[in-house]
Amino acid sequence: MGVYPVIMCGGSGTRLWPASRPGAPKQFIPFTGERSSFQETVLRVATIEGANAPLIVAGVGHRDHIAAQLAAVKASAALVLEPEGRDSAAAMAAAALAIARTDPDAILAIVSADHHVPDTAAFAAAINQAVKGARAGQIVTIGLKPRHASTALGYILSGPGDGPVKPVAAFVEKPDQATAERYLREGYLWNCGYFIVSARVLIEELQAYAPDVVDAVRAGVEDGVQDGEALLLGEAFRGVRKISIDYAVMEKTTRAAVTPAAFDWTDIGGWDAVHAIEANDSNGNAGEALFVEATGNLVRAPAGTQIALVGVENLAVVVEDGSVLVTSLSASQTVKAAGEHFKTVPRQPMPVVKTRAQARQLFGRWMSGAALPYWFAHGLDHELGGFRECTMYDGEEPPRRARVQPRQAWSYAVAGEKEWSGPWKLAVQAALDSMEAHYRRPDGLFRTLAAADGAVLDDEARLYDQAFALLAWSLTGNEDKALDLISRLDAWRHPAGGWRETGGRPFQSNAHMHLFEASISWTSMGKDPRWAALSDEIAELALAKFIDPAGFLREAFDADWRPAPGDEGRFVEPGHQFEWAALLKIWGERRGRPEAFPVARRLFETGLRGWDSARGVIIDGLWDDLSWRERDARLWPQTEYLKAAMTFGEETHVVTAFDAIRRYLYPDGRGLWFDRMGPDGELAKGPAPASTLYHLVGVWVALTGLSPV
Repeated sequence: MGVYPVIMCGGSGTRLWPASRPGAPKQFIPFTGERSSFQETVLRVATIEGANAPLIVAGVGHRDHIAAQLAAVKASAALVLEPEGRDSAAAMAAAALAIARTDPDAILAIVSADHHVPDTAAFAAAINQAVKGARAGQIVTIGLKPRHASTALGYILSGPGDGPVKPVAAFVEKPDQATAERYLREGYLWNCGYFIVSARVLIEELQAYAPDVVDAVRAGVEDGVQDGEALLLGEAFRGVRKISIDYAVMEKTTRAAVTPAAFDWTDIGGWDAVHAIEANDSNGNAGEALFVEATGNLVRAPAGTQIALVGVENLAVVVEDGSVLVTSLSASQTVKAAGEHFKTVPRQPMPVVKTRAQARQLFGRWMSGAALPYWFAHGLDHELGGFRECTMYDGEEPPRRARVQPRQAWSYAVAGEKEWSGPWKLAVQAALDSMEAHYRRPDGLFRTLAAADGAVLDDEARLYDQAFALLAWSLTGNEDKALDLISRLDAWRHPAGGWRETGGRPFQSNAHMHLFEASISWTSMGKDPRWAALSDEIAELALAKFIDPAGFLREAFDADWRPAPGDEGRFVEPGHQFEWAALLKIWGERRGRPEAFPVARRLFETGLRGWDSARGVIIDGLWDDLSWRERDARLWPQTEYLKAAMTFGEETHVVTAFDAIRRYLYPDGRGLWFDRMGPDGELAKGPAPASTLYHLVGVWVALTGLSPV
């Protein structure tokens, strides 16, 4: 009779709107401290005597959230994933049937993922007592001594009996205020929704009192698919009758028992509960705000949001990802109506801004509250390691390019520098580990392409990818590795200057640009004088060869760094004009080379030749006479337009570029983006490429007035 903690992780938490949403419900949100209630629960159940690794019952859509949060606390668990929530009786039946396949006499300690229990020792002691009753064939609940007359909780009345486990005399639902006060006087206990029972007994009682439920769940388990640590329940599960375990079994069974306990416990079911567990000041206020003659209030908002509460009391003010809630704390249980309403109301696109300050505020909230959390949860492969090539793909996952890993490492390292409160260190380390494990060749260079499991798909090494490894290391302090890699690139040096690229275009400016970017970053971060010399060498090559006397930068060349023959040599990318313009200006300022400034300015103006006023975006390509070549418009050139505009102090262009960027961002607040806009102005549906995060993080940095390198 091993003990298996079962963590019930369903529910959408609409009473905690706008922080809690169906895609990221309350159990995954750190309301107090750095860990979510789910993470705290995982750590807490590990203290139960004889506990095995937990089993988590959750919706299939939350698998990535669970993986990310388990990784953050260095825990592992088995999962049962529901295709659709069917209430607690079905969820508990699925857990019991799954565990009973290997241990039918296992004791299940079933707890919820959204509770605040600061006294872990008292919690474990109560569960340990309840396990004794479960071994004797009882279904044991934990009944907590009430701290006040709550109308938000059910109650249990224990019957007479010796010892810590007593029979249940009555289960009662949530009462009105007068009834709750009477329950307090008569010794009722709060029903915290914990059940300690053997798998065999729970299945027997479900078979006796709700046979249709257990039979349908059994079909879902048998038709399920085991995918690594997760059992994906079959489609039959969708047909299970929705009913709570209280109605299905507990109000009918003769085996119900209760263990009275007195530990501190809060069901985080509303903003009043969050206020109760938050650290309050002497006037009962919690959160970052200016409180003037205000008492008993709660404020929750992104860092940097200016909020003042004056002459008010008992309010919750919650600002989250473009949504605002103002409610009386005493009406917290009715917030669900707002959450349910906005589930069906489409989110609006990021609004038009008139100033850089407005853009900085809006984009900072989106980046820290949506994009970075989304790509950590869904872009990072928490099972196999490394970042995925994209999200929102159909069918089989695309192969993973080497460049994605250092780009994501750099992006999350920047987030750490900007004091993002999320798990940036885990993201950086995961990306760096993947670089070494899946892409490092025996010769020390990084290969181009690998499968999710690390299988080599393209062993060729490209200068472009080495440059991004150097950039990522510049923010993670790996100077020895970076210098070693630079020395290995000596074999690629070209007699006419610069480096050869592998593949079909050996002489190109773009790979040099990213090597230039990395060398500028290292000149600021590193100690070795070779970085400054490297940045000088690339800048001088660009000024002499890459940039045409007419003021634009070419992409492809021959072995003498003259324009490549044919159309390839005539191709001009507006996005790259902006990138080189910004980098040359930064280099000129830092190295005291003013000759770079007019050239950089002309590149910026060339980039503007790609502006399509009808759609309000920068197009992808020009010819060398600066006529339009490609009318598609990807997201990344818009980001480079903004970064260059910031570098040159062009406030009007910053606002214009931001307006272009915001058009590509998903309006649902998930931190996703469209990659491409067609000539008709329609955004193309398709995967969201992970590599774009690097460009967007650069925008985040630039809008604050800082250099992106």
